[in-house]
Amino acid sequence: MTEVTLDLDEGAAVVTIDRPEVRNAISPATMDALDLALDGAAGANVVVIRGGGDRAFISGGDLKELAKVRTHDEAVAMALRMRRLCDRISAFPAPVIAALNGHALGGGAEVAVAADIRVAADDVKIGFTQASLAIMPAWGGAERLAAVVGRAQALLLTTTGERVDTTEAHRIGLIDRVYPREDFEASWRALAQRIAASPARPIKSVIARAAPHHHPAHERSAAAAFAALWTSDAHWAAVAGLTPSS
Repeated sequence: MTEVTLDLDEGAAVVTIDRPEVRNAISPATMDALDLALDGAAGANVVVIRGGGDRAFISGGDLKELAKVRTHDEAVAMALRMRRLCDRISAFPAPVIAALNGHALGGGAEVAVAADIRVAADDVKIGFTQASLAIMPAWGGAERLAAVVGRAQALLLTTTGERVDTTEAHRIGLIDRVYPREDFEASWRALAQRIAASPARPIKSVIARAAPHHHPAHERSAAAAFAALWTSDAHWAAVAGLTPSS
């Protein structure tokens, strides 16, 4: 698991996506490694997901790798693969913290909202930027975002692709805690240890029944809507940096 590392410490599992050359973008191999890391974290009382370094939490999907996906069926399969992995994060029996050490953009923002709790260094931004590529969130992020910040804010964030700073993200409930950059590492680790020392699993089980954080009944229709956009000329023109012809 060279792209994803797992560290266990007194009931806390820290999962690090470490692909600095692509700002921790997610490729199919990263998806497999993340799945294995969650297997290894099975007994933890809290899980923290973070990116390596301080530039990016996750910059999204690895477009160079994902550009190989060209057909509607391939796009559906790709969307379902990562959506189900995000569902696994959401449904993990212990609380999951997304520690935003750097910017969380596109698919990275989707992974962030798959977690139960989001904490961030005070200089990062988060954005559902898929619209700039003429596509939409593919990994369940739109539904989860609506549950976190409400329908109107979810529509605004996903249609405009706006990158919000931590002040605004905290105001609308997208980020739960903001820490100064110089204290960020120590702060999220202290929070994780406080949660790990609590009866976190039974507490999450009760809250999860009251407010489900994943929506398997929506996955097929959502993946099909994404695949139609992914295979469109507008998307590939945006990827190439071109303006689609009218």
